[in-house]
Amino acid sequence: MADTPHTIHVDVVSAEESIFSGEARFVALPGEAGELGIYPRHTPLITRVKPGSVRIERADGGEEFVFVAGGILEVQPNRVTVLSDTAIRGKDLDEEKANEAKAAAEEALKNAKSEIDMAKAQSELAVMAAQLAALRKFRQKK
Repeated sequence: MADTPHTIHVDVVSAEESIFSGEARFVALPGEAGELGIYPRHTPLITRVKPGSVRIERADGGEEFVFVAGGILEVQPNRVTVLSDTAIRGKDLDEEKANEAKAAAEEALKNAKSEIDMAKAQSELAVMAAQLAALRKFRQKK
């Protein structure tokens, strides 16, 4: 199936594990310069990925959502690889945990003593906000 021009092999990998590996018709994800859409036989590309959700339209017509906290995207004509420190399957996103982490990041932002603390807290907050947005998007699709 991988050789058919209608699908592209997709791997989404976190620091801990392979989150998704399979054939897809289309992949959409938040690139550094905006939303990217990748079809089979896409021009080779390497770019950064911003925090948000990777939407994979599987070869069987189903959809897979994976939240990534940023990372690197590599596109070859027959393969897409997303590498992220943190990647969570849409169905594994936990709203309560994400809200707790967002509150903790907001608290850290309030108590930041230096620019470095501030930047770290803002970054964590952006990741949590993106995770919650991804979770809401995932729930709407069901």
